[in-house]
Amino acid sequence: MTAWFKRTEKGIQTATEQKKDTPKGLWYKSPTGKIVESDELAKNFYVSPEDDYHVRIGSKEYFEILFDNNKFQELDAKLTSKDPLKFEDTKKYSDRLKAAQKKTGLKDAVRTAVGKSLGKDLVVCCMDFSFIGGSMGSVVGEKIARGIDHSIKKGIPFVMISKSGGARMMEAALSLMQLAKTSAKLAQLAEAKIPYISLCTDPTTGGTTASYAMLGDINISEPGALIGFAGPRVVKEATGKDLPKGFQTAEFVLENGFLDFISHRRDLKKKINLYIDLIQNNAVRE
Repeated sequence: MTAWFKRTEKGIQTATEQKKDTPKGLWYKSPTGKIVESDELAKNFYVSPEDDYHVRIGSKEYFEILFDNNKFQELDAKLTSKDPLKFEDTKKYSDRLKAAQKKTGLKDAVRTAVGKSLGKDLVVCCMDFSFIGGSMGSVVGEKIARGIDHSIKKGIPFVMISKSGGARMMEAALSLMQLAKTSAKLAQLAEAKIPYISLCTDPTTGGTTASYAMLGDINISEPGALIGFAGPRVVKEATGKDLPKGFQTAEFVLENGFLDFISHRRDLKKKINLYIDLIQNNAVRE
């Protein structure tokens, strides 16, 4: 017992192989310095309960939030990008794709799914920023187009969740063509009189903003999201003027008429379905 109080041997005696690290992901620290348990964060729709900071999440989490009991059917799940330009910068584009697929477990920067939301069918296309910065390449444009086709064929409302750094430079003009392609498909959706809700999340920039992200029947956003075309530094250099406080935040964009509403993440499912019911002149679901 005495040895417990009076250390007879100096230094830590635990063998290296027996030492245990704290598992990663148990805690999350928000940009404002608030620390929250990951389990608590998930229960709170991935929003920091102390400061209401909306943590960046991906398609897995948005599908979980929007679809009833997290049940859905993924569309075109195995669609992957090619490398037609044989592009190479610090590494080959083909190698970059393989590395991103291995790291994220995703095939590309968007996933499309159909399922019940508040009891009615809904098609949701959701971007993943973790895959090459949510960049918009040929697969992103094609999967969005096919998602819209499914909406038209089945007469199901369409939701697009944008989270992107813009067009994918490794596909050059092929990437830029997706702006026109997705915009044309959304025009067909409008002709079919099927509701389209666009949700802009942090960040929504570049060619994404210049196409489908701003073409919704209703354009909504989460609080504090960065929404813009070019970055603030580029805008300042081009205009030669100091930018207003809060420039390109969701709140600034809403104030200047670029958005219709800002919705807290816990209200997303209810709000999106409310807008759909109002557009279709249906009884509002509770």
